[in-house]
Amino acid sequence: MQVKQGEVYRHFKGKFYYIVAIAQDCETLERVIVYQHLDDTKGIWTRKETSFFEEIPKRDDNVTGQKHRFERIDNLEEYHLGK
Repeated sequence: MQVKQGEVYRHFKGKFYYIVAIAQDCETLERVIVYQHLDDTKGIWTRKETSFFEEIPKRDDNVTGQKHRFERIDNLEEYHLGK
């Protein structure tokens, strides 16, 4: 999977995030995703791309039933329905 700036992703716990940028760690050269919660402009977060897409085992707090930690939302109507 390839993340692009400006896309929207849903976290497996149900919240939605906007991709602010794609960065590169200065020491490891790993790709890092810079993202922000759509309803909270106060915090900007980073996560290694490998962790961003890691598979989520079956667990009670996976309210979306997603296979991966973050999954892209192609239809923003899905975001508005989730609010």
